[in-house]
Amino acid sequence: MTGRIDTHSHFVPPDYLAWLHSKPNFPGPFVEWNREAALDFYDQNEIAAGILSISSPGVHLGAGQDPAETSRVARMVNDYAAETVRSAPDRFGFFATMTLPDVDGAIAEATYALDELGADGVVLMTNIDGAYLGAPEFDPLFEFLGKRDCVVFVHPTIPIGARAAGLSPGVVDFVADTVRCATSLAMSGTLARHPGLRVILSHGGGFLPYAALRIANMVFPGRDPNEGVEEFRRFYFDTALASSPYSMPSLMAFAQPGHLTFGTDWPYANTAQASAFTSELDARGLARDAADAINFANAEQLFPRLAAQKG
Repeated sequence: MTGRIDTHSHFVPPDYLAWLHSKPNFPGPFVEWNREAALDFYDQNEIAAGILSISSPGVHLGAGQDPAETSRVARMVNDYAAETVRSAPDRFGFFATMTLPDVDGAIAEATYALDELGADGVVLMTNIDGAYLGAPEFDPLFEFLGKRDCVVFVHPTIPIGARAAGLSPGVVDFVADTVRCATSLAMSGTLARHPGLRVILSHGGGFLPYAALRIANMVFPGRDPNEGVEEFRRFYFDTALASSPYSMPSLMAFAQPGHLTFGTDWPYANTAQASAFTSELDARGLARDAADAINFANAEQLFPRLAAQKG
């Protein structure tokens, strides 16, 4: 495979979109998706394959939702994703949707998606009803996923609490919620306890690369802060909307070699926006090896199925 592998590529099954429209407590955005439009966008941006995932809010819209409904919608989304992958296995992969806060249901769905549907990993939202992923109640799921050497794609969602007037949560809150989640996972030692996990943070990890040393000084008392920074460097990071000349130097200085993957956030970032950030990445003038690593080689290490499609 010589084209890019997009590890932050969304899809919106029609029944999932209809379900969101039926929920008066979900304000949007409501984004349409279809396979042909996705492939057209991929071709415009030299993307060989995209790993599909649903975006915020996932399939859990708040406390009080019936777990059976969450499970039903997750299964529908995952079956649709698997059908899409079967239609073009060289162009698509997918991250399976989980049923959190139902941990037992999530383990069951992960088993089904990984073993029966051939999922390439799972997607989790940064918080569930205000509980971040480092919370102890979620550790049984991470223990299961770690034993499976699973790739976990962490996508931001709306944090609990007041919102900035006039600003969509996706403008600032999503970036901050990624950092909250990463800090929660690092403080809890989740990645250290489960070394088989490969966790990708969206959008370059928010402002984590910029603030990691500051955060480590505050949340790892009594430890060398540089050791704390290493907890954050366990993560992988995608470049979706993070490939500007301002963010990439910090991201590349921070991430471990092999821990950067290409991402677009399409179609939530529209074609013009996603293509512009792709062009920004190309404009960095990276050495060929470094550019290839970000565009596809690092993802091939995470997703050997796609590497096997090379030819």
